[in-house]
Amino acid sequence: MTGYATVGTNDLERAMAYYDALMAVIGASRILEYDRIVVWSDEPGGAMFGICRPYDGNPATPGNGCMAGVRASSTEAVDRFHATAVRLGGADEGAPGDRGNGFYAGYFRDLDGNKLVVFCLGSGK
Repeated sequence: MTGYATVGTNDLERAMAYYDALMAVIGASRILEYDRIVVWSDEPGGAMFGICRPYDGNPATPGNGCMAGVRASSTEAVDRFHATAVRLGGADEGAPGDRGNGFYAGYFRDLDGNKLVVFCLGSGK
């Protein structure tokens, strides 16, 4: 079971503004903030998502084949989250829709090119 995921950024301030607005769509807020990392969650002790400047000091680059998933409570929340991600400057990587077996998801890349998916399982209407 995944407890948290992080993606790298080369502009922490810009990424914080992007993810503050995006995570608000699902009721998540900042729970940790340090000089090189910021983390959001939507429930105490729940899964977390973070952005960070790479520890080794090299530029952040998106991983080939890497993707972080953000859980949403409904298909409507998936739609809003994906639309907000793109409106804020992210790139569409696959519009929200049913991917089969009750997996409803939308794919996008953030401002640094990191690939993410927002999803809900089951009917989630």
